[in-house]
Amino acid sequence: MQQITNPTTFARKVYALCAQIPEGKVSTYKEIATVLGIKSSQAVGQALRCNPFLEKVPCHRVISSTGNIGGFKGHIEGKEITEKIILLQSEGVIVNDATIDLSTFLHTFKKG
Repeated sequence: MQQITNPTTFARKVYALCAQIPEGKVSTYKEIATVLGIKSSQAVGQALRCNPFLEKVPCHRVISSTGNIGGFKGHIEGKEITEKIILLQSEGVIVNDATIDLSTFLHTFKKG
């Protein structure tokens, strides 16, 4: 995983939103992109892939808009995804077949 020591303004905005997701909830790359007024959920994923603030920015709480677990630490399979699932489950999020029920666990950001 590539980490950066001086994140862009965009990345800092992504991290600030991610930090608002409470334990036991998730958000999506698409939801964060929408709140930031951009169309690219992939840009959100790239910012999180380089997250230098793992202790303060819980990027494991961001998943695909389909409910799929998505990536973690720059990977889409393997031990990193297992780690993401374990972290989410330890916070009370139910993960079935690498999928999360968004109707139950989706965090909604407050407007304005």
